[in-house]
Amino acid sequence: MEEYILLVDDEEGILDMLEIVLKKEGFRNIKKAQTGKAASQLIQEFNPRLIVLDVMLPDVNGLEFCMELRKKTDVPVLFLTAKTSDYDKLTGFAMGGDDYITKPFNPMEVAARIKVQLRHQHLYSQIDQSNMLDFEDFSINKNSCEVKKNGGVLEFTALEYSLLLYFAEHPNRIFTTAQLYENVWEQINLGDEKTVVMHISRIRKKIEPETDKVKYIHNIRGLGYKFIPHKKEAL
Repeated sequence: MEEYILLVDDEEGILDMLEIVLKKEGFRNIKKAQTGKAASQLIQEFNPRLIVLDVMLPDVNGLEFCMELRKKTDVPVLFLTAKTSDYDKLTGFAMGGDDYITKPFNPMEVAARIKVQLRHQHLYSQIDQSNMLDFEDFSINKNSCEVKKNGGVLEFTALEYSLLLYFAEHPNRIFTTAQLYENVWEQINLGDEKTVVMHISRIRKKIEPETDKVKYIHNIRGLGYKFIPHKKEAL
């Protein structure tokens, strides 16, 4: 079955504009929906590779729709919304979104962000390096792109995995949020620090042994973030 990009927005003009631009950028398989109900049907039928999702749909809240979607799949979700506050952006990431684009927007920017998400998704599934990174509380298998903790596999989105791997491969170095965005998201000035901060927060919840203490990814006030590798002792 061919892989599709699903565009969900209640404004037909936005859907048509994005479809035109994406096809010019080489994307051929595109589906469109103007309601949450229609989107759900398309998701079940076609299992899209990526979803561009409007936050305000006529029959459902896009944030809640994404939260329910996350119970079934880790397909990348890019939010489209007219809400621009930091709180709204943080809420979007907390609900499981991978990126957040505010209206009005440049459709070429949407295309660029889609390409980054798909590159990371490809990396997440295709990396063939057979290395293990072992730490006291979790391990990273670069061959299978799996993160394990207490014997179980943790659920990571492609970008969360890429960010954690970047930290793990560059231990004890301080990176600003701008540097992390440039190196992991592979873009310059197309996002803000809230995107990086929320992804770090989600990673911490998964790898840290204690919810109220930071062991691995530290915020160095005024400078950025540093990964401290607490290595597992050799037997």
